[in-house]
Amino acid sequence: MKPLTAFLAAFVLVASAPILGQGVILEQVLVKVNGEIFTKTDLETRQIDALRATNRQVNNPGDLKSDATLKAALVELTPSVIVDAIDELLLVQRGKELGLQPNAEQMKDTVDRIKKQNNITTDTQFRQALQQSGMNYEEFEKNLEREYIKARVQQQEIMTKIQLTEEESKEYYRTHLKEFEKPATISIRDIFISVPTVMQGGQAVTNVAADDETSKKIADVRARLLKGEDFIKVVGEVSESPSKANGGLIGPINISELAPQVRDLLDKMKPGDISEPIHTPNGYQLIKLETRTVPTPEPFDKVREDIANKIGSSRMENEQKKYIDKLRAQAIIEWKNDELHKLYDQKMAGGRDADRR
Repeated sequence: MKPLTAFLAAFVLVASAPILGQGVILEQVLVKVNGEIFTKTDLETRQIDALRATNRQVNNPGDLKSDATLKAALVELTPSVIVDAIDELLLVQRGKELGLQPNAEQMKDTVDRIKKQNNITTDTQFRQALQQSGMNYEEFEKNLEREYIKARVQQQEIMTKIQLTEEESKEYYRTHLKEFEKPATISIRDIFISVPTVMQGGQAVTNVAADDETSKKIADVRARLLKGEDFIKVVGEVSESPSKANGGLIGPINISELAPQVRDLLDKMKPGDISEPIHTPNGYQLIKLETRTVPTPEPFDKVREDIANKIGSSRMENEQKKYIDKLRAQAIIEWKNDELHKLYDQKMAGGRDADRR
């Protein structure tokens, strides 16, 4: 059975709090966000998830204390983990205020879709797959609800502000034509004749007489072509190039991908021209320039969706930041751990500095 790894990677696994005595939960509260608590267990779970996302092996919270490499990584990861956790709490709280929680039918439809995507047919198989991914069904439902609410908030509160008009798309196209240019290309046909070699001392060497003979042969071929013989016909008679099977045709080739010396040669030619014989390490080559295209912008209709995605992504990032900033400004955040409070403030200050730059 295929684990739900790809899907579950999007969720933060919520670990159970330790229990002491007769059902009394012993847990350290790190921060309250509008009265909702974020605990040490929550932080450790998110830290583990962040470490696993960087392909680090973490089996349990104890590894965070005993593994020096993981401890060092946490110094870098933890500020972002804290900021992301608080931002998520704010988004989910706002979604609940707006009544955006999924109902039972929506939850069932989503679960059914996940099962279908993973070729799972029964609830038992699904729960087993969850366990293989380190999550029980109750945790999965909480995470699913949280992700659903966040998506609905984004859709209802943010997406409506980033819609792109047709005129905006066209204006972007007009002012960024270079972004949508198809590169300049050329197509050529070639003829190649190799210089025979002989073995001397275990190495293949070319003697001067053989080279001169091949040079004369390629010059004679060029003369025939200049007199009007069909290039494809001559290719079939004399060429040893791999392109022979295609009448010598090579391309279209992106001009920017050519070696500088070849590009310089072709820049001096126009379609129909045949080059002088080119001496290569293995023989002689003739090149005929078949076609040349200039950089040309793709039609607007072909790139309209690309423009919408590009501008939409930029606007989305900006609007989401403004929305989160607004929620933070209105929130009551009560810190119970001074060190984490300091890391949070430093991370937020760093983000504001980056925005100013």
